[in-house]
Amino acid sequence: MNNLYVRLAKNNLKNNKSLYVPYMVAGMITVLMFYIMMFINNSAGLEKMRGAFYITTIMSFGVIVVGVFSYIYIFYTNSFIIKRRKKEVGIYNILGMEKRHIARVLIIETLTVALAAIVSGIKEGDEVILPSFTFVSTANSFVLRGAKPVFVDIDPRTMNIDANKIEEKITSKTKAIVVVHYAGVACEMDKIEEICQKYNLLLIEDAAQAIDSYYNGKLLGTIGDYGSYSFHETKNIGMGEGGLLIVKNPDNFTTAEMVREKGTNRKQFFKGFVDKYTWQVPGSSFLPSDLLSAVLYGQLERIKEIQEKRISIWNKYNNYFEKFEQAGLVTRPFIPEYATNNAHMYYLIFKDSETRDEAIKFYKENEIETPFHYIPLHLSKVGENFGYKKGDLPLTEEYSNRLIRMPMYYDLTEEDMNYIFEVSDKLFDRLTK
Repeated sequence: MNNLYVRLAKNNLKNNKSLYVPYMVAGMITVLMFYIMMFINNSAGLEKMRGAFYITTIMSFGVIVVGVFSYIYIFYTNSFIIKRRKKEVGIYNILGMEKRHIARVLIIETLTVALAAIVSGIKEGDEVILPSFTFVSTANSFVLRGAKPVFVDIDPRTMNIDANKIEEKITSKTKAIVVVHYAGVACEMDKIEEICQKYNLLLIEDAAQAIDSYYNGKLLGTIGDYGSYSFHETKNIGMGEGGLLIVKNPDNFTTAEMVREKGTNRKQFFKGFVDKYTWQVPGSSFLPSDLLSAVLYGQLERIKEIQEKRISIWNKYNNYFEKFEQAGLVTRPFIPEYATNNAHMYYLIFKDSETRDEAIKFYKENEIETPFHYIPLHLSKVGENFGYKKGDLPLTEEYSNRLIRMPMYYDLTEEDMNYIFEVSDKLFDRLTK
């Protein structure tokens, strides 16, 4: 039964973060005030000051006031939280839980939050360098563990992180550099590897878009300390949801395996390395279903066929939009000599945001979806909370406002492409008038 209370408390904390976060912050402040006043009151130097008796008396009274306030605050806050959660508590009653059982769950929650306020409230997190022009998952992976994202501007030729601007963002708190191979085109890995070695930093590759793509003959995702692929439905091959982690150091493989298995050494148990499995590290369930795995396996068997089709589509786009580029309307994707093209997407950078918006509207009127891509993370609400503002990454902001993506998927037919080009011809005439 005790385990049930703990599980309920854990789930309730997770589901009621909006209630508990302000409570935790206020608790941190209260605890901080209490210890400051206690420290001052017990300071040996205080006795040497003129009027020491009166000062210590006032400070002692202040400590009592803070203590009483804390007592009232805890009970008032708990009362407020319980009222906000009366439906939830009512469900507990319906399920047969007595008042003492409900109280035990709430006590566990309260103690957990209080402990978090004291232990983690004053701890500064590590810093991780990454581009702002990426999907939120790249940053979430580190922010959820208390790290601060440090954003770097892009190289507008590739939309990748600018390797020449990384070093200036490194501090004593920096622990890792995360590169995102945008559109499956490699970042400047030699430069970035050199920086990581110089400052003893981890190199993590977000190769979500980069399956079957290379940097100077090296498969993307295998160059850094860790590499991750995505098998989301929008990727070259997919299983709906899911991914792949590549671990360079064999010593870290077992840990990665345990994290995947809910933090247990269950995999080692099945292999016969241990006679029982237990909780070893914080983890979660990252196990895809057998059905989804079978879907992925079928596509892996046909990856050569899939890639040839996608590259054919990409090349047709690139040849067609040459006239747009010559007219000064767009910039086509740039593939550096060191990189290969896996045809993950075909994008265009229009000459300005107004022209981009006009193109999106025109395509939509003709039933062709040409969405823009990421809203820069540093301009998001969370980015603002970390102290970022408009103007911090000018190239990221400018080019993200000028980019659109053309339809790109395996089943895109010749008829579909002819229609896209027909509509694009009309757009060209409209923009060049």
